[in-house]
Amino acid sequence: MIHYKNIIFCFLLLWSVQTMYAQKSWSLDDCITYAITHNLQLNTSRYDQDANRETYRQSIRNLLPSINATSNYNIRYGRSVDPNNNSIVNTDFFSNNYGINADIDLFRGFQKMNQIKASKFLYKASNEQVVHQKYLLAFRIMSAFYDIRFMQGLVEIAKEQETTSQENYDLIKRQVELGQKAKADLYEAESALLADQLLVTQNENNVVGAKLKLVQEMNLENANTITITQDLDAIDQNPEGFVSDKDSIYNTAKTFLPMIKAEELKVKASKKQLAMARGGLYPSLSFFAGYQTGYFETNIDSAGEVISFNDQIKDNASQYVGLSLNIPISNGWSNRSRVKQQKVALMRADNELNVKKQEMYQLIQQLVQEQNSLRIEFEQSLQKVKAQELAFDIAQKKYEKGLISTIELNQSKNLLATSKNENLQVRLRLKVNKSTLEFYNGSPVFNITSAQ
Repeated sequence: MIHYKNIIFCFLLLWSVQTMYAQKSWSLDDCITYAITHNLQLNTSRYDQDANRETYRQSIRNLLPSINATSNYNIRYGRSVDPNNNSIVNTDFFSNNYGINADIDLFRGFQKMNQIKASKFLYKASNEQVVHQKYLLAFRIMSAFYDIRFMQGLVEIAKEQETTSQENYDLIKRQVELGQKAKADLYEAESALLADQLLVTQNENNVVGAKLKLVQEMNLENANTITITQDLDAIDQNPEGFVSDKDSIYNTAKTFLPMIKAEELKVKASKKQLAMARGGLYPSLSFFAGYQTGYFETNIDSAGEVISFNDQIKDNASQYVGLSLNIPISNGWSNRSRVKQQKVALMRADNELNVKKQEMYQLIQQLVQEQNSLRIEFEQSLQKVKAQELAFDIAQKKYEKGLISTIELNQSKNLLATSKNENLQVRLRLKVNKSTLEFYNGSPVFNITSAQ
């Protein structure tokens, strides 16, 4: 019984969580904030960020001395060399050796300092890439968000058409009952009504699909639908175009866009990596010191007894210090090859930066052109809607007086619906386009910080 109660409790908890998410009204900022916290695709960029941070920290730690302790235990059989005095013995014996050594680079062509700077630039670049991925996710969320708005608008338009068809069907039905219309007219009116009802159902299904897409993009747990805020009436019916030219937007965008900043940091890192490669052509100087001792079973005193472990450890101790100078003369020309390879890597990074800038400029150029075109399309589509509404009102009055057929009325009604659909589509495209241009011009369209 307790087992079944636990199952029922878990089911009710899951159902309550799903109901809570479904009933909550999500704004665009709410959707973006949730997605940034829960979207799994961002984890890859965050892992790269963590790896680059640790690489940077380790490059700093590489300046510290390298300290190592050693120990070994040897058993020798038969004829062998006594490591204590290099004499030949025929007895089995064992020995222990212990040591500790340290070394530190005094000069290595500034390779370690350049490595620190290069890894720091790469770490900062990974931070910018994380922010860039957040912005890409925000744009995907915005697109899915307004897709829902568009589908909801189509549902409203389809319902208006359905209401009109229902009123015409009721009118024809009364007229048929009074003998004023033939039954064939009723069949045509019914066919139009059923077509509009099917369109409403199809558009409602499209809304469900659009909501599911947003839920999946957000990785909204325990939910398959979502309720968004701000209905279509809240969207400006007469949106103003973005007043600015492509060059000024581009000059602003390249100063803050994380995508561009990341590529600039990669170029700086490549320059430091080239300096590292050149450092391999210089001599290197290091300091080393150590302590070692050992215990040998063959080490005996005058009485023929093996000297104790403690005495041997003290008596066999030795220390050493020294400097090591390494001058690269020829290593298969590998050092110079690395320099050449790093020069190519620097040119590649610089070219990638120019590619990103070119892509950004072309995108902004396209957005500005689309903004101007959409403004014209919006004005024209708005006029078209007004004209079609007037034409449909006239057609409706003619239909009620029996001057036109049901087919002609449906044609006028469908033209009105098409014009409203076009106006809605242009309106939402204009909204998204304007928000995108505002983003590139530095406006806080998305409430995103690097700390999120």
